[in-house]
Amino acid sequence: MAKNLSTIIIWSENTPGVFFRILWLFRRKMFNIETATVGYTEIPNVTRFTITVSGNGDQVANMCKQVAKLVNVLRVEKVADEKLISRELALAKIQIKGKGEKGEILKIIEHFRAKVLHMTKDTFLVEVTGGEEKIDAFYENMKEYRIIEFVRTGRTALFK
Repeated sequence: MAKNLSTIIIWSENTPGVFFRILWLFRRKMFNIETATVGYTEIPNVTRFTITVSGNGDQVANMCKQVAKLVNVLRVEKVADEKLISRELALAKIQIKGKGEKGEILKIIEHFRAKVLHMTKDTFLVEVTGGEEKIDAFYENMKEYRIIEFVRTGRTALFK
C-alpha cells in the first residue's frame, strides 16, 4: 500500500441503503475509498464501517462532516493511526513446483506466522493476518513462488 491513508470510522443504524448512501457521497466528492470493512458491532442493530481514504486532512475532515449529516448515520470519526490497533486478513493461493520449493514456501509461511488452510500436491491456500506492512511483506516474499490468487481485506481497527 505505502500510501498516506486516513481512517474514518462510521457507526450507523443497520438498515438497507445506508452503505449505498455513504458510498454515493464519497463518489460525489471524488474520494477514492482505498479499503472498507463493514460489520456488526456489540450494539444491536448498529453497523460499523472502517474506511481508509487518501486525501489531505481538511478534505477528510470535511468528508466526515458530510457523512455525519446522512440519515441513519449515528457517529463519524477520523482517527489518527496512533490511536488505533488495526489488522488485515489476506488469503493467498500459492503454486508449488517441486519438493524443494514446498519446503521454502513453508519456511516463509512459518516466518510470517501464517496458516495453511488447504493443501493439494500443487498448491497451498494460506491465511495471513497482521498489519498492512506484514501483509505487504508476505506478498512480496511469495511473488517469486507464483501467486495464483491473492485477496486481502481492508483495515479493521479498534481504539486503543
